[in-house]
Amino acid sequence: MELRSGSVGSQAVARRMDGDSRDGGGGKDATGSEDYENLPTSASVSTHMTAGAMAGILEHSVMYPVDSVKTRMQSLSPDPRAQYTSIYGALKRIMRTEGFWRPLRGLNVMIMGAGPAHAMYFACYENMKRTLNDVFHHQGNSHLANGIAGSMATLLHDAVMNPAEVVKQRLQMYNSQHRSALSCIRTVWRTEGLGAFYRSYTTQLTMNIPFQSIHFITYEFLQEQVNPHRTYNPQSHIISGGLAGALAAAATTPLDVCKTLLNTQENVALSLANISGRLSGMANAFRTVYQLNGLAGYFKGIQARVIYQMPSTAISWSVYEFFKYFLTKRQLENRAPY
Repeated sequence: MELRSGSVGSQAVARRMDGDSRDGGGGKDATGSEDYENLPTSASVSTHMTAGAMAGILEHSVMYPVDSVKTRMQSLSPDPRAQYTSIYGALKRIMRTEGFWRPLRGLNVMIMGAGPAHAMYFACYENMKRTLNDVFHHQGNSHLANGIAGSMATLLHDAVMNPAEVVKQRLQMYNSQHRSALSCIRTVWRTEGLGAFYRSYTTQLTMNIPFQSIHFITYEFLQEQVNPHRTYNPQSHIISGGLAGALAAAATTPLDVCKTLLNTQENVALSLANISGRLSGMANAFRTVYQLNGLAGYFKGIQARVIYQMPSTAISWSVYEFFKYFLTKRQLENRAPY
């Protein structure tokens, strides 16, 4: 789906792209197709936000059942009836013993959080990446700029997603006392207060800032290798996104285990660790995980996490790049004189 100058509208798009070219040369690569990466420089914030929201909603919707299994596999003291050895086996048992729709419980609250969170996430990343690349590298692509831009975007993303993560993970746990997102929100608010929705926020940031830095740097690096002309190439976005997500997920699994413990406040695990009341703080979570399961505890659910993140980031990037391309192309064509 590359832009060609075969119509009046496309010619106007090409002229606009030429004017926005970063290197001052034309808007075409060696094959004669317009440089796709020139499109975002004239894309509006609303375009990035719309594309990001669609990417976030589709990513979390498609992969939600695997995410439910990942949450259970990270349990430090799982019920004997909720001990799984594989993702497929876990899904099969959950649907057989708890109902066909059980792996999807909490999906509604995740969608409500993912839309606005990813909208701000991608809009912030695109704008900060362009600004910081001008500062650090002047021309071309700076991996340092990409990493910093991803970290800054994470601050906005997690501020929205953290409450949704708390509710979602409590609904996903085996034998959860909550039957709906609304009842979970009311119960947590009444018994633990507003702070419970952000109890794991510092851990979430500690996990997601390195995760997103690795993720964005790896994605942009792989794009330079497999798609050097930065044309719209779905296959390259899927491959780069999937590999970037897998690497980032594996590297940050210990932090994800701690985040899950803080979000779910597992009663059995806290009792075994002789903790009364509520567990808070990343340092306390790290100590509790080690106390209960040793070093191996930090990598509980790593297989499920990688299997979840790899297609998730592939879906997210491919959907985002498609909507960014489509919306910007339509926007520029509508502005073109006929």
